[in-house]
Amino acid sequence: MPIEPASSPPEPRGFTRLVTARPRLSLLIALVVTALAVFAGSGVADRMGSGGWEDPAAESTYAAEVLEREFPDSEPNVLLLVDGGEAGVDDPAVAAEGRRLVERLAAEDGVTGVGSYWQAPERAKAALRAEDGGQALISARIEGDEKTAAATLERIAPGLRGTHGPVEVTVGGPVAVQHEMTETIQEDLLRAEMIALPVTLVLLVMVFGSAVAALLPLLVGIVAILGTNAVLRGITEFTDVSVFAMNLTTALGLGLAIDYALFIVRRYREELAAGAEVRTAVGTTLRTAGRTVLFSALTVAVSLAAMLLFPQYFLRSFAYAGIAVVLLAAAAALILLPTALMLLGERVNSLDLRKLWRRGRAPRKEQGAGWGKAAALVMRRAPVFAVATTAGLLLLGLPFLGVKFGTPDDRQLPASAESHVVQQHIRDGFPGSPDGALKVLAEQGTPEEYEAYRSGVERLPGALRVDGPVPSASGDLAYFTVLPKGEAVGEQAQRLVHELRGQDAPFETSVTGRAAQLEDSKGAIGERLPWALAIIAVVTLLLVFLLTGSVLIPLQAVLLNGLSLTAMFGAMVWIFQEGHLSGLLGFTSTGDIETTLPVLMFCVAFGLSMDYGVFLLSRIKEEYDRTGKHEHSVKFGLQHTGGLITAAAVILAVVMVAIGTSRVTNTKMLGLGIALAVLMDAMVVRSLLVPAVLKLTGRRTWWAPGPLRRLHERFGLSEGEPEPVATGTETREKAGVGA
Repeated sequence: MPIEPASSPPEPRGFTRLVTARPRLSLLIALVVTALAVFAGSGVADRMGSGGWEDPAAESTYAAEVLEREFPDSEPNVLLLVDGGEAGVDDPAVAAEGRRLVERLAAEDGVTGVGSYWQAPERAKAALRAEDGGQALISARIEGDEKTAAATLERIAPGLRGTHGPVEVTVGGPVAVQHEMTETIQEDLLRAEMIALPVTLVLLVMVFGSAVAALLPLLVGIVAILGTNAVLRGITEFTDVSVFAMNLTTALGLGLAIDYALFIVRRYREELAAGAEVRTAVGTTLRTAGRTVLFSALTVAVSLAAMLLFPQYFLRSFAYAGIAVVLLAAAAALILLPTALMLLGERVNSLDLRKLWRRGRAPRKEQGAGWGKAAALVMRRAPVFAVATTAGLLLLGLPFLGVKFGTPDDRQLPASAESHVVQQHIRDGFPGSPDGALKVLAEQGTPEEYEAYRSGVERLPGALRVDGPVPSASGDLAYFTVLPKGEAVGEQAQRLVHELRGQDAPFETSVTGRAAQLEDSKGAIGERLPWALAIIAVVTLLLVFLLTGSVLIPLQAVLLNGLSLTAMFGAMVWIFQEGHLSGLLGFTSTGDIETTLPVLMFCVAFGLSMDYGVFLLSRIKEEYDRTGKHEHSVKFGLQHTGGLITAAAVILAVVMVAIGTSRVTNTKMLGLGIALAVLMDAMVVRSLLVPAVLKLTGRRTWWAPGPLRRLHERFGLSEGEPEPVATGTETREKAGVGA
């Protein structure tokens, strides 16, 4: 029997009218803007850097800048590993060829401070010669910024590497490592996109059935990625941006666009199935699912914006890229997608490929019934599921208690990378850690004071050798080179930094070097991390309160979201620090975790967890407002979003795993870690822990004191729209689908 509508469909108003009034014109404008973004964002990767882990205001950064300015030869950034074979580096023919290489390198434009084992003072020779006598080092400094140095290296390296008479030469050093890392990231990103796009399309077809509907999320994602590239290109005109941010742009651009498009297209198709006209269905979708998408985008953007508090441009770059791609994905989902739906109308269901494998199979009576049964089971045994799930997540996170922090180095690259091979030979075969030497900048001292200071430093237990002082031309400055025992950023080297900074001296001293940069980076992050966490927590609490009107739900959301990340942090240490599965995953464990990575992964994963939390809570809240039945609403919300959230999580995990195929360890850790966090959140926290906790808190879940209740009534955000109960029930039964 046909259902008579209670009233005629409302006329579109405000934003809905703007989007639906002229869909062809809106779509044309979007295409023009996207084409301009392609032009504006071209070549963005070439303008990005591969560093950014240092605090610009730190003591180590100040000392490094002064040394580079006043002593340009003090910090070599390119190394030639000269292998003399069985003859050894002291063989006359090998030594002669080594000196010819030094002369050739010194004659190159943009190269200064060339030195070698064969020309070094006697006391410095030991650090430049392998312990077995078969290899020696030539060091130099390539002038200019990161991009200029990379261009110079590209020009001179082909003529230096390879066989030269009796020696074999390979190229390493910081410039070579950074250049190789940038090229590797760009190649890996292209490969990840080639993997992710077709797999994602197949999964979307399985979720939507219709090939037409499946293409819409990809359209939104591509627009978001291209737009973000243009934004990043503009930002590079004013500040440094890390090339690593390109990976986040691709991952979030595809992942969030798919999340938002899934939510909107699913709700639109539900409205069509309920008998609504196309324009009415689009308007209802924007007023309901559209609000949730906007709310979700704000919560994710806030989590990513917290990284702007940190001074390292590596972290700030992810904030630039993340905020841009989230907002652009939401804008495309709320503007471009509705215009496409207006033009497609019922044809959004065209090319239903599921018929190919559903032929002869009876259609399902009710979508999401399995999720409803699962929710009912969890709520019947709520204490068991709550305790067991919480204990399991905490157990998975225990390895993070043993985390050790370090700085990124050549071991981020594949073991076969030339710069990695060179640096590994230096670590294994040369005394001390030549690439981890500490520099002490001394200001306004006398030669006698410098000599007394050097004697004191030589007595420090962590110092292997002390060279210097090397005075400046004016005599106002000097520097010492202190070679630490053990690893470049090991515990001994970090203790030595503290000892050097605590050393009494009658002049000003500043310590730099890899271990000093690590200590300063940890200090900067530790100082700002509480503020970042506080901002994320407070804004999240406020936004979830505006959505639900509850005091308890925002607290639950923050705590459960944090709990969902424990497996990611535990796996980070167990796999990447301790080296388990390194052979299978193809990386070299450094025995530590780069300092900024946990902060980055927390902000990204927490935001994505809130994304799924908002989808679930908004539907529970909508049903609770309609019926006033708490347990029914929890079951209804999970039944109508469980499949959607799981599908979105699996698709996003596929994108992140594609990013995780990178040959650069930090990128691999980022991709695989966030993929794990997303799956744990969707399949464990949202499916088991959230319904169990909501069952335990009961109707108290929705309580708020009077003043806050009135505040929510005035300013709150709600997905649902007023509708008669009977009409809403009947249309859902007719649709047979969830949002």
